[in-house]
Amino acid sequence: MLASQTDLKAPRLFGTDGIRAKAGEFPLDGRTIGAIGESLARHVAADTGRTPRFLVGRDTRESGDWIERAFCSGVHAGGGRCETAGVITTPGVAYITGKFGFDGGVVFSASHNPFEDNGIKIFSPSGKKVAGELERRIEADIHTADSETGVAAMDEIEVPENGLQYRSAYLDGLAEGFRGLDLSGVKIAIDCANGAASELAPALFRRFGAELVVIHAEPNGRNINQNCGSLHLEHLQKAVADTGADAGVAFDGDADRALFVNEKGEVMDGDATLWILAKYMHEHGELGKRTVVATVMSNLGLERALESQGIELVRTAVGDKYVLDELLRTGSELGGEQSGHIIFPARSLVGDGMATALSIFRVLGERGGSFSDLAAGFIRYPQTLVNVRVREKRPFDEVPEIAAAAAGIENELNGTGRLLLRYSGTENLARVMIEGEDQATIDEQANRLASVIGSALG
Repeated sequence: MLASQTDLKAPRLFGTDGIRAKAGEFPLDGRTIGAIGESLARHVAADTGRTPRFLVGRDTRESGDWIERAFCSGVHAGGGRCETAGVITTPGVAYITGKFGFDGGVVFSASHNPFEDNGIKIFSPSGKKVAGELERRIEADIHTADSETGVAAMDEIEVPENGLQYRSAYLDGLAEGFRGLDLSGVKIAIDCANGAASELAPALFRRFGAELVVIHAEPNGRNINQNCGSLHLEHLQKAVADTGADAGVAFDGDADRALFVNEKGEVMDGDATLWILAKYMHEHGELGKRTVVATVMSNLGLERALESQGIELVRTAVGDKYVLDELLRTGSELGGEQSGHIIFPARSLVGDGMATALSIFRVLGERGGSFSDLAAGFIRYPQTLVNVRVREKRPFDEVPEIAAAAAGIENELNGTGRLLLRYSGTENLARVMIEGEDQATIDEQANRLASVIGSALG
C-alpha cells in the first residue's frame, strides 16, 4: 500500500529524461518499479476520475521484458490497465499514446546507454514527457512505499499486446507526414544500433523506394549500442564508403536521435542537421518565427550561418527538455541538439530520429546533388572541451581567480569565439568549452583555465 500523503521534498529520482539506472538496482529493482506503476495509476485515476489506460513499450535490452511486467503489475495494483506495443521507439510510444486515447505512455529504455542500464520515460496524452508535480508525487510515493508490488505478482499479470497494430500505425503516421517523397535511386546506409529501430527503420525507408544497406539490426538483448549506432559512427562511415551510398544515418537505442554521414564519409551532427533543415524550412515559409532553438553546446558556426540567413539562434541549457520548453514558449518551429535530437513541435513533442532522417532525405531528394552540398554555408568553428574534477560546485563568478581567468580569456577571444563554463549534472566535474578560430589557441586557453579551476576547487 502506498502512503496516502506524499512528501514533496522526497529526493529526486527523475532526471531530465526520466528515471535511468542499472537494471535490477534501485530505483530499477522490481519492487520500486512496481511502486512507480502503482503510484502513476493512482494519481492519474484521481486526476481523471476513471480507470486509466497506459501504453507501454520497450527497446531491445534483455531487462525490458521483466521491467515491463513489474511496472504493469504495479499499474494493475493501482487500479489501471496496460497494453504493450512490444519493441518500439520512444517517439513511437509518444505518438500512439495520443492517437489511441491512452491516459499515458511509458517507455522502458536507457537510450544510448549500454545494455546493463535501463530507464522509465513517462508521456502524457499530448506526447510530452510528464514533469513537475506528478514526478514529485511519484518520487514521494516511491520513498514511502511499503508493499512488494511488482515482485510477487508480475509473473501472473497478463498484458494485452497489440504491438503489430500499434507499430504499423506509427509507421503509417510517419509516412503520411512525408506523402509524395520518392527515394527511388537513393542508396542509404542505416545503422540501427541493434535497438528499437532494427525492424522499423528499414520497413519505413523501403516504403519510399530507397535502396538500403542495413547494419546492426540484429538485437540479442545485450548488443544494443555496443560499438554501433549514433555513438560509434565509424561503422556507418565504412558502410557508406564500401557500398557507395549517397547518405548514411545512425540511430541510438530508442531512436529518438539521428546522426548522419555524407557521401564522403564525413559526419553530419545535429548542428549540421539544424542548418540544413532551417534553410529548407525558411525557403518554404515554414520558419515563421525565423528562430532555431538549440543548446549552449551548439557550435558557434551554426549561429553565424543562421545569422547569414536572418535566422536567430536561441540557446538553452543542455537537454532536449529545455529545447522543447523554449520551442513551446516562443512558438518556434525547429530545435535540437548536437547529439541528434531534433524536434518539430508541429509534428511531435519528442525527438524522432526516423522523422528527422526522412526530413533530411526529403531535402536531398528535392535539391538533388550530393549530401555534402546541403551543408554549404555552415563552417564549424574549432572547439575544445576540458573536464576538471572538483570537490565542490561553487558558482564560478564567486571564485575570484576563476572569474578573473575567464574574463581574461573572454577578452582574448574578443568576439571571435565563445567560452562556456558549466558543471556536470551527474558528476563532480567542471566543464570548460571554448570555440574560436584557431585550434591550438583555444586548446591552450582551455587548459590554462582548467588549471586555475583545478587549483581553486580541485
